Amino acid sequence: MGGSSGPKLSGMQKQVLGLYRGFLRAARAKSPEDRSRIESIVSAEFRRNSKIVDRKNFTYIEYLLRLGKKQLEQLQSPDTIGLSHLNVELSHTKKS
Repeated sequence: MGGSSGPKLSGMQKQVLGLYRGFLRAARAKSPEDRSRIESIVSAEFRRNSKIVDRKNFTYIEYLLRLGKKQLEQLQSPDTIGLSHLNVELSHTKKS
């Protein structure tokens, strides 16, 4: 194995990173406009959650992972061309 200089990631961190990469991979299959919008929404949402979610709140993080996986499955569907459903799902956790 290569000697990575970064810190070891926990299993949960790897899952979050994998989910993030999954969204970016799925975005590549969409139109350029949708890809750009998906990437900015996903990036903002992951960044926001990294600031507001307590890293020790494993139950809530697991909930967010399950929610994210469902959203990713919907995004990966060939029938999903836009972001209307994803927008609703991502914004329902935001405080007004």
